[in-house]
Amino acid sequence: MRKLFPMFCLVLVCRSLFAQVEKAPAYPLITHNTYMSIWSFGDTLTSSATKHWTGKDQSLLGFIRVDGEVYRFMGKAPRSYKTLLPASDEKAYQCKYTETRPADNWMSPQFNDANWNTGGAPFTDDKVQAKTLWKSRGIWMRRTFTLDNTNIDKLILKLQHDDNVEVYLNGERAYGNIGWTSDFQLIPLRDAVKAKLRAGTNVLAIHCVNTAGGAWLDAGLLDEVKEPSGNDVKVAVQTGLDMTATQTNYKFRCGKADLLVTFTSPLLINDMDVFIRPVSYITYRVRSNDNNRHDIKVFLGASTDIAVNRPAQEVAAVTYTNNKLSIIRAGTIEQPVLKKKGDDLRIDWGYMHVAVAKAMNAIQYVSQAKETINPFAAKIYTTTDTVKGKDLSLNTIIPFGTVGRNFVSNFVEIGYDDLFPVMFFDIPLKPWWKADGTKTIEKELNIAYDDYAPVMKKCSAFDKMIFTDALKAGGNKYADLCIIAYRQSVAAHVLVKSPQGNILFLSKENFSNGSINTVDVTYPSAPLYLAYAPKLMEGMLNGIFFYSESGKWKKPFAAHDLGTYPIANGQTYGEDMPVEESGNMLILTAAICKAEGKPDFAKSHWQTLTTWANYLVKAGFDPANQLCTDDFAGHLAHNANLSIKAIEGIACYAQLAGELKQPLVAANYHSTALSMAKNWIKKADAGNHYSLVFGDKNTWSQKYNMVWDKVLGLHLFPQKVYDTEIKYYLTKQNKFGLPLDSRKTYTKSDWIIWTASLSNNIQSFKALTDPVYKYATETPTRVPLSDWHETTNGKMVGFQARSVVGGYFMKTLEHKWVK
Repeated sequence: MRKLFPMFCLVLVCRSLFAQVEKAPAYPLITHNTYMSIWSFGDTLTSSATKHWTGKDQSLLGFIRVDGEVYRFMGKAPRSYKTLLPASDEKAYQCKYTETRPADNWMSPQFNDANWNTGGAPFTDDKVQAKTLWKSRGIWMRRTFTLDNTNIDKLILKLQHDDNVEVYLNGERAYGNIGWTSDFQLIPLRDAVKAKLRAGTNVLAIHCVNTAGGAWLDAGLLDEVKEPSGNDVKVAVQTGLDMTATQTNYKFRCGKADLLVTFTSPLLINDMDVFIRPVSYITYRVRSNDNNRHDIKVFLGASTDIAVNRPAQEVAAVTYTNNKLSIIRAGTIEQPVLKKKGDDLRIDWGYMHVAVAKAMNAIQYVSQAKETINPFAAKIYTTTDTVKGKDLSLNTIIPFGTVGRNFVSNFVEIGYDDLFPVMFFDIPLKPWWKADGTKTIEKELNIAYDDYAPVMKKCSAFDKMIFTDALKAGGNKYADLCIIAYRQSVAAHVLVKSPQGNILFLSKENFSNGSINTVDVTYPSAPLYLAYAPKLMEGMLNGIFFYSESGKWKKPFAAHDLGTYPIANGQTYGEDMPVEESGNMLILTAAICKAEGKPDFAKSHWQTLTTWANYLVKAGFDPANQLCTDDFAGHLAHNANLSIKAIEGIACYAQLAGELKQPLVAANYHSTALSMAKNWIKKADAGNHYSLVFGDKNTWSQKYNMVWDKVLGLHLFPQKVYDTEIKYYLTKQNKFGLPLDSRKTYTKSDWIIWTASLSNNIQSFKALTDPVYKYATETPTRVPLSDWHETTNGKMVGFQARSVVGGYFMKTLEHKWVK
């Protein structure tokens, strides 16, 4: 039995030296990249099933047995469903449809649809995925089916639609919705609708209207089966919760025992050897809380939903040993590597792994998920044979033996081998950790096991550094915001090596549009990586440079993205952002060179940077009706904040030219930027503030782009401009923050931190950022932190789990760079 590591004492001492976050919208548990990302969406670990950042269940279940008493301390058994009428992800089906408006009684069971077309689902305009191609505005579908038994617990409509939809069951209106979904939604139906079902023939009728963009229709029916009572299982009492940059810690009272559970994803961006390893730890520490000794066992159940996109996909699981470890592995039987792209998706290729030390004498086995309601009461079947099925659980029971007052500790590893996480211009790329072809996931799991104690020590030191740096820069609440942001930002990327041997650190636009390596997502994310890992920052720009320099992107400004995640074959966003992206690339290149203390990165891309700088000279000062990174707010001509970005981009080019010993070029472009800045001050002057758009003094906006003038020492705008804006902003705040501009009351929290960093005093900075802290700790929207929220009520407007919250580190970066 592994006794308490001396290192744990050190960890506890380190934690006492700095504060931890105790409240967040959601809590990261296992976070490595956009596909390996499991969260708790509640303040207690038992309040709901653990979830992928998209909100789909990826269940981790935890139970502890103290003598004869069983307590649940993690997760909640996912809902169990019985299929009544399969959607196409479970079984192909045919139905009747028409794209011509039918008679008013088209939804009636008695309606004669003999003259309608016959087709299979999904109905969509996506030629790759369509079973029936649908390109018209409206479609009417009738699906006739037979039920033998109408004894149903709770009737669920399983529906994916794009856009507006109306659903009828045997003529009864069952559901309607304005809008669209990107995946199946499970919608409970009223008892009055359920009562319409009958033994024998039934009709599910649906009308869907495609108002814009893509088109999709697919549906089925489920029975939500009542959960077993589990009366013999108690719920552990959660007595503590805190987060650091790399760890989430829970404390529980489980009758006569105390339990501490720590989730550690060692995303040490300043230590690449550890950072690249796709392995997280779950550490359990148990002790008696009375004067007696107790027999203690801990159970972990990891759902195979972690390795599928949809629960209907069949998986195969097997237990085996390798070197020092006992391992369970699972993955889909299909293994559709890189076959899907989009936003609301989970990985359904590669293999999840749960590993423990063989010396621990743990029991590992595979079961149906529904059998884990009380794992200590179920009969355990251990086998090394492959188990196939749907909705499986990978189970581990850890015996701690007879435990007294001293903590006894053990840990489990969870790893994922994603085989080929992205495609880069038609070439599937391996993850960075296995790019040289010599490493396997088993080797990584064994290395992670051997390195556990030093890695945990490194994590504690790193966590302390992140908190302390932020505390010095902006105070306690600001430091808490940085902690909340850290793992979310890092885990919204994947690290791979390009075919040319360059680092690629590629983001996904989580719940935004699913783009890969979006430049205007890289831009707000940048402060975290500039402060601690400029090589990763290079990896966020390398793909965009390659796109231009390879000749695949031929326009005289920077691209918006490289494709739709995980396929980076070229821009898929429907509209360019010429000033936005060119300015971003120039500014970030200058920032990388400052962080690295040398201009080498700029030198290797000088011709491309020159092209983009010249575009900004020509078109950047008074931008036409272009989109900027705030594209959700719509087009805007004469955008004063976008103009700032162009001016700074030109000045950054001048700064780099000086570092590259090109004094005449530097002087020329700096003079141009300085002249533009002086003209900007005149054109944007609105008296007590500077306008949103040139020529309209009744508008205002956050001039967050101006922060680079300060951070990079460009010396374009006098302090008076900063001070005027800050003073005005303080009069425009709402309860949960400063609105983005005068058009709406919503905001972007990353931009507020940038805007506040313009202030030359900590009081004004805190006045602007404390409402962001209030939002982050009080928002009613319980998902991984949204960067787009309403300032009046703290609710998410859109987006979640995005990398852009790395922008919260702007004040830390400013504190490090501005002396």
